[in-house]
Amino acid sequence: MHQASLFAAQPQHPILDAEGGVRYLPDVFAPDWCARLFAELWDGAAWNSEQRLMYERLVEVPRRVARYRIGRDRLPPLLETAAGRVREVLAAPFDSIGLNLYRDGRDSVAPHNDKLHDLVPGQPIAVLSLGATRRMTIRAKRKPHASWHIELEPGSLLVMSHASQHHYDHGIPKDPGVTDARISAAFRVRGD
Repeated sequence: MHQASLFAAQPQHPILDAEGGVRYLPDVFAPDWCARLFAELWDGAAWNSEQRLMYERLVEVPRRVARYRIGRDRLPPLLETAAGRVREVLAAPFDSIGLNLYRDGRDSVAPHNDKLHDLVPGQPIAVLSLGATRRMTIRAKRKPHASWHIELEPGSLLVMSHASQHHYDHGIPKDPGVTDARISAAFRVRGD
């Protein structure tokens, strides 16, 4: 488990672009509310195991996933509240939520960029973190491959511009020191 910082997390803005770049906003949601949302999702989200083709073989995705469409699917009540708050904070018309359950530090997501073919250009992607703090690594695709490591604390939002997906990859590496679970809720504008 990562040790808690002695100092309060500060907003960060490591990457700038015309659409807002990449920003980290700590403490958007209160700790007790985050704990309630975490418990609601842990018990009630429609978690699935998935497989992906990698290197010409089918492998288990090292985390559990669930997906919701705002306005189409019945969302868990606190998740619906979270969606409204994220829409308000970022002034974006999010209509899709992708949940990831990282059961402990063995679960991860490889460096990637979001697939843009079904996302509305110019709209951000926002990731709400719940549960254990995990490190996200963001890395430029081109040399000199600058990278940033951001500790995603519960109640924080990591906001990535649509444009940033062309130039940077992001991922959550495995971390054997993490024994607690983390849930991320990724808000997107799909517009279909």
